[in-house]
Amino acid sequence: MADSSIGTAAQLRDPNYTPPLAKAVPLGIQHVLAMFVSNVTPAIIVCGAAGFGFGSNSPDFPQMIYMIQMSMFFAGLATLIQTIGFGPVGAKLPIVQGTSFAFLPVMIPLVAGKGVDAVAVLMGGILVGGLFHAVLGLFIGKIRFALPPLVTGLVVTMIGLALVKVGIQYAAGGVPAIGTPEYGSALNWFVASVVILVTLGLKFFARGMISISAVLLGLIAGYIVAWVFGMVNFGNVGNAASFALPNPLHFGLEFSVAAIVGFCLMSFVSAVETVGDVSGITKGGAGREATDEEIQGATFADGLGTAVSGLFGALPNTSFSQNVGLIAMTGVMSRHVVTIGGIFLIVCGLVPKIGAIISTVPIEVLGGGVIVMFGMVVSAGISMLSDVHWNRRNMVIFAIALSLGLGLQLEPGALQHLPGTLKILATSGILPAALIAIVLNLVLPVELADKSTEEVSGGLSGGGKGSIPGE
Repeated sequence: MADSSIGTAAQLRDPNYTPPLAKAVPLGIQHVLAMFVSNVTPAIIVCGAAGFGFGSNSPDFPQMIYMIQMSMFFAGLATLIQTIGFGPVGAKLPIVQGTSFAFLPVMIPLVAGKGVDAVAVLMGGILVGGLFHAVLGLFIGKIRFALPPLVTGLVVTMIGLALVKVGIQYAAGGVPAIGTPEYGSALNWFVASVVILVTLGLKFFARGMISISAVLLGLIAGYIVAWVFGMVNFGNVGNAASFALPNPLHFGLEFSVAAIVGFCLMSFVSAVETVGDVSGITKGGAGREATDEEIQGATFADGLGTAVSGLFGALPNTSFSQNVGLIAMTGVMSRHVVTIGGIFLIVCGLVPKIGAIISTVPIEVLGGGVIVMFGMVVSAGISMLSDVHWNRRNMVIFAIALSLGLGLQLEPGALQHLPGTLKILATSGILPAALIAIVLNLVLPVELADKSTEEVSGGLSGGGKGSIPGE
């Protein structure tokens, strides 16, 4: 519900309106609170997969602190590019940028167990993928036909399904603890459960900023419980600097076919997600459709923000959907409010001690949080799929794409004879599922004959069209 003390109804729908500073600053920080945990989590997961994250006892552990720092800094910088704009780059709308979960299923196989040296391959892929993403802005409107809700919903669902295993591993004690008595202990699950229960309680029984920041507050509650049980170590905080600038080519650059192809394909999906977020912002905040210039500018900014991130050791950036809902809820369309949030993120990114403090969060606490977040990714995908007309044709497309994509992800050994590059791309699950769904959706007839699909669907095919609650 919009607050009339912030401005008139017309002013609140105007992206160029600046609310009074006493109102604008808390609103901007509220945007940061809504996305903060999701923004730094991908860096923690990638470092953990590479082997220098939580519980690894690796001498390269400080590199994770740097990546967390860069996640904040470049999320803020990319947000400013969107809100302020530079010529055709940037939508000049209240779009919050942050590190994308969507790329994790591609990044994890590229670095799994290979240490900090493997991160250079990621940075090369991020750079090229970001530039490719920016180029998509030239014709993004013309290719949307190839990505209906059937495809985009499937992809988002697959992203969530690919990540839920990570949440369970973290809650149980993390990958380094696998095979030890501590893995899956009652204490680990108790701490993770505190996070989940507090998050759910605040989300559904609180209001305003407390409800919006439920995940963050749940993590704080779990952190306090973990501290009581002696699970928190502050050793890295004292060693972290109070101020540090981004370091160009911190992890180096290395180019591999698998990384480049993977990041370019996922950039295509991310670009379409950004189009949806821009449309959601203009509809929810201003009650209008997004213009071609806004969509194009947002896509340019998405790609260039990602490319620059890769040069300094940060992960891909994209528009954050949770902040789209925040704009619809507050009714404040001001891009200057989000600019304040972007500046706050940049300041946080310049203070390594903040990254060091985040690194003290026990992995079991983070596990409770990501179980909720990754589950919500799956839910978001299913929500998108509810807008699909579930005729037999679409059921067959979804069935084949999901079966092959998820199956290859669960049983990567089935592709052991493929060359390394193809194996990495195929076993991500997401890319083959998306490719299959796109191709089948384009080549299959609008409706298959009943007999051709009745046996496949086992008589369970639906004929109605789902709807998203509230629409």
